Amino acid sequence: MTTPHAAEPSAEDLHGTLQFLRAAETLKYHTRTSWTSTGSQETIAAHSWRLCLMAIVFASHFPGLDHGKLLRLCVVHDLGEAINGDISSVLQANLPGKADQERADLALLAAPLAESVRAELLALWDEYEQAATPEARIAKGLDKLETIMQHNQGIMPSGFDFRYNLQYGAAYTADDPVLKGVRALLDVETTQRALEADARLRRAPDGPTDAVSA
Repeated sequence: MTTPHAAEPSAEDLHGTLQFLRAAETLKYHTRTSWTSTGSQETIAAHSWRLCLMAIVFASHFPGLDHGKLLRLCVVHDLGEAINGDISSVLQANLPGKADQERADLALLAAPLAESVRAELLALWDEYEQAATPEARIAKGLDKLETIMQHNQGIMPSGFDFRYNLQYGAAYTADDPVLKGVRALLDVETTQRALEADARLRRAPDGPTDAVSA
């Protein structure tokens, strides 16, 4: 028995897809203002990977969601950062056009793709950015939690503002009971990291201060 196939893609479509995938490789080395437990700076791709893993392992707690869409949103949410990289949430306060720029970057990145695929990626990005659906709101909440978890787990630079995370992304983690429960556990860790950082700063008060990834 043969497996049914969709229409065979044209050589042009295949070439464009490979061009897009090669361009997206920058996510493997563009870094965020977050560090791993070994002290290396985290990449955007690494953040997106664990966000997707979170969506999978918590999926049973979100029975009413389209889990396939949730994963697609997680994969696409930072895809536009392949062009100009990550901008920390602290710096975003002074960059009101950041979302517009990131969407334009995604459109540029996706330009080689077939029109239907390009439109799907942009629609997913818009859905996530606007938190327009239950899937998008959960994806946004998980995104904030993954960022906080990485800050708590990583070897962060001296002067890092852990207390910023006590209010970071709160609007996206307050309503769902699973996200709220995870947030409560992470807030305990965050407070402990802040106290430890205070103790280090008392011993070395001139350390640098670093921003927080979005």
